[in-house]
Parts: sequence; C-alpha cells; structure tokens
Amino acid sequence: MQKFTLLVLCLFSAFAMQAQSIVLNEMGRFTNADSDGLEIVAYDSATSSIFITNPDDNTIDIIDVSDVNNPSFSSAIALSSYGAGVNSVAVINGSYIAVAVEASPKQNPGKVVFFTTTGTYVADVTVGALPDMVAVNPAGTMVVTANEGEPNNDYTVDPEGSISVIDITGGVMNVSQSDVTTYNFASLNDDSTAFRAEFGLLKPGTLLQYDLEPEYITFASTFLSEFIFAVCQENNAVVALDPATGLIDFLGLGYKDHSIAGNGFDASNEDGGINIQTHNVRGLYQPDAVATYYVNGTPYIVSANEGDAREYDGNPGYISETRVKDLTLDATAYPSATIQNDDELGRLKTLTPDMIGDTDGDGDVDQIYSYGARSFTIWDPLLGTPVYDSGDEFEQYIAANHPDFFNCNDGIAAEKDDRSDDKGPEPEALTVGTIGDSTYAFIGLERQGGIMVYNITDPANAHFETFANSYDNANGTMADIAPEGIVFVPAAESHSGTNLLIVSNEVSGTAVVYEVAEIAVSDNEVAPAKAFKIFPNPTNQDIVNFETVETVTVYDVLGNQVARVLNSQTINTNGWATGTYIFVTDNGATQRFVKF
Repeated sequence: MQKFTLLVLCLFSAFAMQAQSIVLNEMGRFTNADSDGLEIVAYDSATSSIFITNPDDNTIDIIDVSDVNNPSFSSAIALSSYGAGVNSVAVINGSYIAVAVEASPKQNPGKVVFFTTTGTYVADVTVGALPDMVAVNPAGTMVVTANEGEPNNDYTVDPEGSISVIDITGGVMNVSQSDVTTYNFASLNDDSTAFRAEFGLLKPGTLLQYDLEPEYITFASTFLSEFIFAVCQENNAVVALDPATGLIDFLGLGYKDHSIAGNGFDASNEDGGINIQTHNVRGLYQPDAVATYYVNGTPYIVSANEGDAREYDGNPGYISETRVKDLTLDATAYPSATIQNDDELGRLKTLTPDMIGDTDGDGDVDQIYSYGARSFTIWDPLLGTPVYDSGDEFEQYIAANHPDFFNCNDGIAAEKDDRSDDKGPEPEALTVGTIGDSTYAFIGLERQGGIMVYNITDPANAHFETFANSYDNANGTMADIAPEGIVFVPAAESHSGTNLLIVSNEVSGTAVVYEVAEIAVSDNEVAPAKAFKIFPNPTNQDIVNFETVETVTVYDVLGNQVARVLNSQTINTNGWATGTYIFVTDNGATQRFVKF
C-alpha cells in the first residue's frame, strides 16, 4: 500500500502561539471489486468497522478497518425487502445503525431500518418521501431524516418535503411507528414572498410545502433548545425545526458576489484554459453537506457550496437550468456585445428567468445567477449570516498547484477545465474535527477530486491548511474520484487510538482511511525529519534530481503546495519563483531546496 504524506506549515492564528503542521497520512484504501459506487460512510469503533451505502447493489457494505492499513470487505446488508434504494446510514450509540431507504416509486413514503452493527435486523418505521439523509443527534436521543420529497420526472406528482424525527429514548430495540413524528412545511406557505426576498428559490406556481426539498441534516444547540437544520439545496435555503415545540422557520441563504476581488471563477470550458476572473454574476450558495461546531458555546454551521439545478425532462417536466448565451440580457446591466460568447459567459450554466434574475419583471435578465459558490462558508445560524467564505481559493489553489487537473471531470486530467462552465470544483462532502485546541474543516471536491483542509478555529479568520489528493500526474488520472461521504473520528473515539479521516468516493468505488495529526513546530520551520539527497542544490536549473526514485510533495516556506511527483527520480522546477522550498517524500523525509 502506497502512503501519501502531506505536510503543510500553517501561519499564526489568533488562538495559537506556535505555528502548527497538519499531517494527513493515507493508511489504507478499500476498493469495491465490482467498481460500484460507494456513497455515505459511517464508523463504529466497537466493531472497528465502517458502513457504506452501496446504491448500485442496494446494500450497506460493512468494511473491516481493524487494520487501518488494510481495510477489507466483511459483509453486506441487503435492503431490497425494505425499499428500492439506500440513501444514507448513521451509527447509533455504538450499537446500532439506522439506514434510510427510498420507496418505489420514490414519491411514496420511505423507511428507516434499524440493524445491529453486526447486521441483524431490529425494526423499521415509515418516514416521509425520499429520505435522503439519516442522522443521530449528539445526545443520541433521536434519529432524524431529511425527506426530499422529489417530484417524478413529469413533475405531475410532487410529494411534500418533510423532516421525520424518531424518538429512541425508549431504546432502539423498542422503536415503533408511534415514535415517529413527521413535520411538513404547510405553516410556511404564506411566506413565499419573504422566502424569495431572501433569495430562496421557488418553482413558480408551487407552495413551499411541496417545493422545499430537505437533503442534509445538522444539529445546533443553544441554551434554549436543540435545533434541527435541514439544507434544501435546490431551494438555496435552510429549514430550522425546534422539535421541542414543533416550530419551523426558514432561512434563504442569499448569494455570493462574483464581481468582488477574491470571488472570481473560471466561467467557461471554451476559453482556452484556466481563466479565473471576476464577473457580474451572483453565485447562489446551494450547499450540499453541512456540519456544526462550537466556539465558546456559540454554534457555527459550515457548508460545502456545491449548487444544484432542477432537471426533470418529462411531460411537462421542469428544467431550471439554461446557459447565459440563451438569455435575453438587460442592455443596461450587461452592455458588452461579447459577454454571451462561449469564451466569456456564454457557456456558464445559470437559472431560468422564471426562477430568478428578471428583477423588474420586463422579460429580460437584469442579474445573472450561477449554481453554487465554488467555496465553503462558515455561517452564524442564529443571525443567518456568513462569517467566512473561502472565496476563489479552491480554483486558485488547483490552478497554481495542479493545473493539469483544474476543474476536471471525474478525475481525468484530459478533461481539465471541462467543469468550469458548470460548478467548477463542486465542493460537496464536508465534515469538521477538533484536534487539541484546533478545529478543522475537511471539504471534498466532487468533480475536482481531493480534500481541502482549513483551520476554522477562529471562524472569522479561517485559513487554508492542505489539500489531500490521489492525483497521478504521470497518467493523468486519480485513484479516488468523487468524494461523497467524509467522517472525522477523534482519537478518543477511534479503535486505533489516532485521529482518523474516512472518505468514501462515489465514482471510483473506493474508501480511504487517513490518519490525521498536528505537529507543533517552531515558527515557520519544518519539523525535524530525515533528509534525502537532491542535486543540484542550490541551482538555477529546471531539472532537479533525487538520489533514488521517490514520491515527493513540494511546499513553499508558507506551506503552500507547489508541486507533486509520483515515483520519479527528477522534478521540473520550470516556472518556480526564486526562493526556498521544502521537499517531503512519502515516507516523511524532508530536504530544503533553494532555487536562484
């Protein structure tokens, strides 16, 4: 098993007197022998197992990770007798799992099925239509599903979106239908004007009760109550439920202004390559995965802002997506004669004017809106405002460090820039984890591949840490494609006694176990490690040699990844700025290198 070690130096934060290094060591990879997609992952320390949804087989695959270096298939739980498709899994108090299964057709009520962690059936209950995620609250007293209520392809049947709460205080073995309360959104139907004013998206002629489509769950506690927050991605909104009172409210998430410096993006896949710049475009956040963490008792929600359109091409169906070149633009707002060309904004996918954009109702588009914000955001859920957003850092980092894979499609370098007109790197999966005094966000980029890591200890001053990836530069491919589920396991809850990050990848059918650690080092200096030989060093030549064949990652003195080579005895430094660099091999050996 090849191990990839990523060592990145961090700058000072308001909470640290020492610089910190975060290390992600790839310990082991499981690959589904049938190459079927693996989506949502959950972890159980008592059995040293991970549980992964396998929608192609409609199973929960149980993977033995007792040896984190060699994950192996243990068994599968068949779900066809409970429904047509598995969507999500969660571990309950280390003894049981809850599995969300959709019906056939999926507009009918779905189920949550309970099993022991060894796969023995316990009980099942009915929940709302299309339970897309199942989650357990931190106290372990309730299991919650986000029931998307997605319409059929003709858009002639559109069930209610809803949230189901299952009371498990009486014990999972005793769960029955009487423990289930499903909350719909009928109480919000009169608020459609306010919803749109907050840039919530609502299909014309529909009620919020049916149009809201919850997909992802997180919890946030205050001194008053424990709230359930359900992300409605296509609606660019979050629904908040207080299960103690049954009160429901919504929050429209607004937009990101791509005309502001630092919020640029590459808008076209036909502009000749990487072209990150600002535009008169607003990106709707439309997050997929979210997670909650606390700073001095105050909750913050972190979101991966993927974006998503409605695409139902039946009869009559409904499609909310078009391209900028197909819009009638307001001449005052967009006076440029070339803006709708394919090499400018013409290829960019945007929302149809009946959904948003025609602000004065005269039939043309006054403001272009795109899908997703190509970033992650930290929110104050009590105020409903963003505290931090990563801007265009994802695209800028990939452009600078991995240009051959920039906005690529499903991990193929030959298709670089292919997703620029869509949603760029498509941040989708997300989790947070705390090590020592620091909290980190781990964000999976679906199309781009890889895991962005940020230190979010101080919400308003979050900063980039490192980027973990399995790019094979020589072959233009990657081993792990489309991270869909991420779980952080703190050392105190890990069977290995170390911090773990577990990632399931939908397209490649792989699950990867990383060890995550922080190493305290003196200010802006690399932690001691054995050296390897680089020559010539220092040099002004482009080609630099290693004494032996190595897998090497190169960083500048601020911890930004500059380059990476796999199983090579040379590296090309052409285009590097003059200065000092740190070379790190896959076994942890380091060497300083100077280019002049």
